[in-house]
Amino acid sequence: MTVSWNKKLLIPFVLVGLLLWGLSIWWDTSPSIYDVKERTQTIAASLNQEIVPGYTTTTTLIELTSWLVDKPGGFLSNDITPPGIIMDNMPAFEYGVLEQVRDLALVMRLDFSRSQSQSTGDKDLETAQSKLNISHNNWIFPSAEGEYKDAIAALKRYRTRLANKEDTKAQFYTRADNLADWLSEVEKRLGSMSQRLSASVGENRFNTDLAGDKSAKQATETGKEFEVDTDWLEIDDVFYESRGATWAILQLLKAIEVDFQDVLVDKNAIASLDQIIRDLEATQETLWSPMVLNGSGFGMLANHSLVLANYVSRANAAIIDLRRLLEQG
Repeated sequence: MTVSWNKKLLIPFVLVGLLLWGLSIWWDTSPSIYDVKERTQTIAASLNQEIVPGYTTTTTLIELTSWLVDKPGGFLSNDITPPGIIMDNMPAFEYGVLEQVRDLALVMRLDFSRSQSQSTGDKDLETAQSKLNISHNNWIFPSAEGEYKDAIAALKRYRTRLANKEDTKAQFYTRADNLADWLSEVEKRLGSMSQRLSASVGENRFNTDLAGDKSAKQATETGKEFEVDTDWLEIDDVFYESRGATWAILQLLKAIEVDFQDVLVDKNAIASLDQIIRDLEATQETLWSPMVLNGSGFGMLANHSLVLANYVSRANAAIIDLRRLLEQG
């Protein structure tokens, strides 16, 4: 009798466990690469709006932010209930996307929407940018997803005004210097990503913080060499955060190619941008292993972080060249 009751009590726990396991697999599915131009055309047609300069970039920014809050499971980074609270790969992916969304929102507020340094900013972009900067861990009063939804609403208002030719206050300037400013932010993100991914295998590095400037100083003295090593518990988090960031950058670069077409053609930079996009597409290849492997450089097992770092470094080097090309007269 006791055994029978124990089985009856155990069955619900097993079923709940299987349900949570199934949900975690579903919620952990990475987003696919989509056709930015086609998606924008579909949205514009449904809203009866004209596609003007900046419309594609704004729409892509809205789509990325909407994915964060509307995907299966919703926004997981601030979950306090299972299975979200025990998941880490998708929250890391979310944070990578969120960083790129924040960077572009700031550049749109300070550069893309303003003609000069003395011109006034757009109110809707100011609202969106401030709402996006709430901590991604906030789950109540206010919740992160609630603030992000407010940011989406503000970006949609800006897009509507942008498509309205009678509203001259909403602007998006496709200038080479504006694009170079955003690429500078992307360059820093990719450089940091490459270093963190490479640190999956510990190594000693020389300190180059003050290289190139004899008069430069730093607040706290550091040694000539230091060891860089990612904790093994964080290796998969860094990997998926980088995957999320590169997915977002990939989609945004496709949007930039549409809006800044004339600038890129004038600089003969279309091929350069297409190569960057191709390298970033490689970062989204399916990971067939059930876990992120961390083999040594020439060992028997693969090191997925180093493979991803290779594509990230190539894309970063190409973006540096593209930004310098845009900055030339």
